[in-house]
Amino acid sequence: MAIRTSVALSQDFLANLAKLPPAVHSKVLKWAIRFQADPTSPGINYERIKSARDTNLRSVRIDQDWRGIVFRSPEDNVFVLMYVDHHDEAYRWAEGRRLDINPVTGAMQIICLDEQSAPPASESATGAEKSSKTTAPGLYDFLSNKELMSLGVPEEFIPRVRGLSSEADLDKIQGILPVEAYEGLFLIAAGETITQILQSRETRVDQEIDTGDFAAALTKAESQSRFVVVGNDEELASILNSPLAQWRVFLHPTQKKLAIGNRSGSMRILGGAGTGKTVLAMHRAKWLAENATPDGQKVLFTTFTKNLAFDILENLRTICSADTLKKIEVVNLDAWVYGFLRGQRYEHRIVYNRREEALEAWRRAMTLADSALGLDESFYEQEWEDVILSQGIVTRDEYRVAKRTGRGVVLTRAKRDSVWAVFEEYRAQLASRKLKEVDDAYRDAAALISKGATAGSYSAIVVDETQDLSSQALRLLRAIVAVGPNDLFFVGDGHQRIYKKNKAAMSRCGIDIRGRSRKLYLNYRTTEEIRNTAVALLENCAVDDLDGGNDEIRKYKSLSHGPRPEVEVLSSLEAVPARALELVQAVKDEERQDGYTVCVIAQNKAVRDLTRRFVSNAGLGTHTIEATEKDTQESAKIRFSTMHRAKGLEFDQVVVIAQKSLLEGPEADQYRKLVYVALTRAKRVAALLEY
Repeated sequence: MAIRTSVALSQDFLANLAKLPPAVHSKVLKWAIRFQADPTSPGINYERIKSARDTNLRSVRIDQDWRGIVFRSPEDNVFVLMYVDHHDEAYRWAEGRRLDINPVTGAMQIICLDEQSAPPASESATGAEKSSKTTAPGLYDFLSNKELMSLGVPEEFIPRVRGLSSEADLDKIQGILPVEAYEGLFLIAAGETITQILQSRETRVDQEIDTGDFAAALTKAESQSRFVVVGNDEELASILNSPLAQWRVFLHPTQKKLAIGNRSGSMRILGGAGTGKTVLAMHRAKWLAENATPDGQKVLFTTFTKNLAFDILENLRTICSADTLKKIEVVNLDAWVYGFLRGQRYEHRIVYNRREEALEAWRRAMTLADSALGLDESFYEQEWEDVILSQGIVTRDEYRVAKRTGRGVVLTRAKRDSVWAVFEEYRAQLASRKLKEVDDAYRDAAALISKGATAGSYSAIVVDETQDLSSQALRLLRAIVAVGPNDLFFVGDGHQRIYKKNKAAMSRCGIDIRGRSRKLYLNYRTTEEIRNTAVALLENCAVDDLDGGNDEIRKYKSLSHGPRPEVEVLSSLEAVPARALELVQAVKDEERQDGYTVCVIAQNKAVRDLTRRFVSNAGLGTHTIEATEKDTQESAKIRFSTMHRAKGLEFDQVVVIAQKSLLEGPEADQYRKLVYVALTRAKRVAALLEY
């Protein structure tokens, strides 16, 4: 009986492949397809790497200059495409790497054997520092060797890890640790327990491991977060051709555990920028469509903004078959509500901007405001948003007993009656114009469903960017799908709430997530330097957990590093375009040709367009990202976006343009969160220009 051949791709292989020039990428693709078809073919021309310390590594010729590094298991037919680069660079990479099976977890891991890139802290320390280090307790003294190895620490690295006394020490050796080891050690330092980490990874440490069985190792959840087994030519071509290859293929074990399997009820996932929430939500929708959605039903995938829903649909096409995609309906919530109400012959037009579409109705209502109360117009606006709309209040009696926590002004029953007269008149003015505000339209839609109107046949709902949804939106989602297993799946982040009025608590909207709430802490997109700069903007800003509690940022961490973001205060808006041009011109033309993406992100269209014209007049190609259009695939063009439109996107480099007075004004908390979102679109390089 022939032994089945398994061909796998490593994360390092795909990461480096994405950096190659298009002509080389095409050659690698053609070679990889031949390799996948028969890795034992004599035409592969394996060459030994004399200086490699892993005797199972081989070099393969792609052309005169380019080489692939392949691991070939000595005991079974497992082949792993490890790396691709120029001849000398590929050999140098192979010389310092070894592919092993962790003897405790059974997972495959790539071990960096070249420690010269990260010398021990003691080698560069002063005499005083060395003395203090010898007496400082080790950060991981309380863990056994087996526990360290269960986190992914290679056995030969244990002495090095035991010499660490601070998180800063850990960061110094990040470059030589397997990524899973660094993740685990960081989470331990942040307060997680071994049990919590292993459970999230679905790692067992109670079984005997054959460290020569690479076929078995590839079946481990931990292995699959760094290696993907390729089944056929079509699958291989899809992976290698997709710019989203890494997040499409590699789910962290924690993410995979949350994405698959039945749940007893509604679930909420929190995570900072870059932690993979949207990716997780898409994989969850895919799993539900394929495993928990009967024929004739669909999974509703929704979010607040139109452009993000469009991006999600485009990305779902890359991970779902045509049959699976037929079972997923992707639409932003406003569009869903509009379609539903239209089908119910709803006679009102929905108001999305009160100041533009219903200003006259509001002004007429404000003429009834009792001046003796001493309440200004901003009070009425906030009372309307935070109390009336948020709680779905429709009668004076309901308003008399409504909770007004945090409003700052105590209202007696008589004062509430006076205030209510303004809101009652506003609704009457809207009704006379056949208008409804968005939240009232949500409430009407939920009421129609409760009375028997058909909302569509949905088995489950997946919601991205939950923090952008209001209380009435959450109540509507609760009404659309019946309470039961797998019913509602939410992902979100209070740090990224960019719409002030939409703060809501799930528990007060009929959504029970008790015991089904999880967090993602590790940022796979943004460097730690960019993340720290962005997080500093949120100092003293209240951040909630979407259910009435508070979220914390202590455990959030980025796994990559890069230059510190430039933060500059310019004299005026007029000085911004020239400085933005200097920053985007600093990127070499060849980098942009090789897929390096740059985006200039402004607070509004006027500033965006002003800067774009300046850059375009300087001779650089530009592209404006609009809410109704797909982003360009031409990486050589400089993108321009508003802060709201950039949400959900990512770029190698961003230049964020912010108004200094708004960062420090009365609405600073909300504006800072918007700038936080803009900065965290960057993967490698960021700049913040204030004017």
